[in-house]
Amino acid sequence: MNPVIPLAFDSNGAPLSRRDLFRRVGTGVGALGLAGVLADQKASAAVEAVVANPLAAKKPHFAPKAKHIIHLFMNGGPSQVDTFDPKPALEKYHGQKPPAATLKTERGTGPLLKSPYKFKKCGQSGIEVSEIYPELGKCVDDLCVIRSMHTDVPNHEPGLLLMTCGNTQPIRPSMGSWLGYGLGTENQNLPGFVVLCPGKPVVGPQLWASSFLPGIYQGCHIRNLDPKRVVDHITNNYLGRDSQRHQLDLLNKLNESHRATRPADPNLDARIQSLEVAFRMQTDAQEAFDLSREKQTTREEYGKGYFAEACLAARRLVERGVRTVQVFYGDGQPWDDHGNIESGHRNKAKDSDKAIAALLRDLKNLGLLKDTLVLWGGEFGRTPTSEGGTGRDHNHHGFSVWLAGGGVKGGMTYGATDEFGFAAVDKKVHVHDLHATMLHLMGIDHEKLTYRYSGRDFRLTDVHGRVVSEIIA
Repeated sequence: MNPVIPLAFDSNGAPLSRRDLFRRVGTGVGALGLAGVLADQKASAAVEAVVANPLAAKKPHFAPKAKHIIHLFMNGGPSQVDTFDPKPALEKYHGQKPPAATLKTERGTGPLLKSPYKFKKCGQSGIEVSEIYPELGKCVDDLCVIRSMHTDVPNHEPGLLLMTCGNTQPIRPSMGSWLGYGLGTENQNLPGFVVLCPGKPVVGPQLWASSFLPGIYQGCHIRNLDPKRVVDHITNNYLGRDSQRHQLDLLNKLNESHRATRPADPNLDARIQSLEVAFRMQTDAQEAFDLSREKQTTREEYGKGYFAEACLAARRLVERGVRTVQVFYGDGQPWDDHGNIESGHRNKAKDSDKAIAALLRDLKNLGLLKDTLVLWGGEFGRTPTSEGGTGRDHNHHGFSVWLAGGGVKGGMTYGATDEFGFAAVDKKVHVHDLHATMLHLMGIDHEKLTYRYSGRDFRLTDVHGRVVSEIIA
């Protein structure tokens, strides 16, 4: 039998595997470029600092109006014409199907379906809000309701991905990951990006993944809000803190030695960094999620249930410096009311109204709303036409979201849909525009926050997006 002859050897004379050879060849050009950059001592120091602590707070491109983001994600797609975009024409033409109401969506739909809810003018601004949101209606003067949103396709998977990652395919980093990469976080003992979701929504972890960004920027998914179980295996029942520190230091030395022979291995870097964050989280995470530390009156204002507790936890997290908190309403796609819009939306609004209003009031009373941007909305809206007589299909042509705090003008509506609420027609805002505006409020130029991967500079807004300056205070 003929012996296997190695293709190449490392600097110590040891044979290289084909995998290591190709890895080194593939990064060779990049290594030459990096060597030139590191020739400058200042650049070298900056690079070393980032490698040492990738979550360290970084300067934004310009003075920000917001420092934190809370995304209240109504996954499944709430209906705009039953929440924040009243349409009297639906009452007038109920049961009919005029040409303007025949836009194509995911499924075939029937005639126009009037909203089963009444709308009421609220606050000094007089913005009309559905009766299913009585508590939120009291906060309307802090809201900027965008009624002219639109997205690309009427399907959950691409819609969810576009709203969270700026792309309809699961190949890009999430918005929270981009913010961590661009700005770092203020609390080094907690993740920079936390996702509160009791289960697995459609698509799943890709909605908060870091993709080609370093793994340390991936969202930390929290299923259980019990402080003792908030992160699996976060507590070491066998070693004290000092012993754990010694153990982790040894493990880091071994990992560093292992990394020295495998340059530019992002998975190994992420592993090393995540171990450090997990060690620091042992005390801070349990304290941050311990809602029993709140006054009983405060807990009662938010209400009961996972979503209510998640809203309160979100406030506690941004209060402690976490950059981005994403709160999913529930598992799967709960707002996807194809069958009965009346009972479905009413029950979910009843379950969330009190908590959302409490969150806004709490942030405001604590002085946090001014630099915390709150986004409410789903991945798309729903049709003004009926599906099965009482439900509504997905609708990507036009829907509503609202923003509050973080430098946004309150007590206003922006843009409009047609007379039936089917399609955005005035001051249209695409999801890319929403992302560009949110990044701008955080002090980031969305065209400059880029990451070079596979020979191209990528960004959250891809090659699109405009800042909606009219809604900025």
